[in-house]
Amino acid sequence: MILGIDEAGRGPWAGPLVVGAVVLGGARIEGLNDSKKLTKKRREELYNQIKQQATSAAGWVSAQELDDMGMSAALRLATRRAVEKIAVPYHEIIIDGTINFLADTSKGGYVTTLPKADSLIPSVSAASIVAKVERDRYMAELDERHPGYGFAKHAGYGVAAHRAAIERLGVTPEHRLSFAPLQKYASRDSSHLGAAASAGGRPEATPTTRSIGDRSETVAANYLVRYGHEIIARNWRTKYCEIDIISRKNDTLYFTEVKHRKNGKAGDGMAAITTKKQNQMAFAAKFYVHTQLRDSPVNLRLSAIATTGEQPEVTDYIVIE
Repeated sequence: MILGIDEAGRGPWAGPLVVGAVVLGGARIEGLNDSKKLTKKRREELYNQIKQQATSAAGWVSAQELDDMGMSAALRLATRRAVEKIAVPYHEIIIDGTINFLADTSKGGYVTTLPKADSLIPSVSAASIVAKVERDRYMAELDERHPGYGFAKHAGYGVAAHRAAIERLGVTPEHRLSFAPLQKYASRDSSHLGAAASAGGRPEATPTTRSIGDRSETVAANYLVRYGHEIIARNWRTKYCEIDIISRKNDTLYFTEVKHRKNGKAGDGMAAITTKKQNQMAFAAKFYVHTQLRDSPVNLRLSAIATTGEQPEVTDYIVIE
């Protein structure tokens, strides 16, 4: 039995790295090939057959983890996470490419590396399909959480439309800020930091500091929408400044800072909106108008929303000026 290994998501600017692992066993699935050579419809059909007839798993490494450890370590970790989920016996592991990502584990001696294995070895082809389909589905969900970036279309790759969206909207917590084109955005607010889901599951499978921060901003954005705001941008960042939410109500633009506390014992989130922070927000608002609106006349207001809880709820909303 062969355990096939392949990855998806090495090159994109946003989203997780995903490694697929498949043991076909006695399954006879016609048409397996490198996922990149298949249409989306055919990938989905084959994915369903693989899930039904074979043994498969996926190992996930989030954008934050990848930023923290680098690509090589992320590939090793995602591969290990995928292999650890395979519970059926196999006698050989074939990894697409030239690097043995399991070399430092007890399974390293069973590995054969083979360039173009995703086109040559059926189990590796199946692994490439599993990794690609599961990552694409995640990016489609991400498109709903962060509208305006087109994640469902380009899956996070640095295409022209994605670059334009970053310039317009800033980066999200799903962007890989260690990648050279995005390093100028690398100053993250602490509310967005945190590890990925435990055991290499899909990102945000469990509440983490980073995922809770993202959820609190979603709750805050929904709160503003209920009170008549149109969300213009979320997590708008440049190398000079950042704003959590930019919204419009009537003829006024609102620049909102979201502060989250896990519980009331952690203190009042609004206490973090110091005079210094207000000055930073004012600069960011003016910078947005200058760069995005070409200094068009517009009413500007600064505001803040406080949330609390692992399932965030809005506890306070103030307009600062």
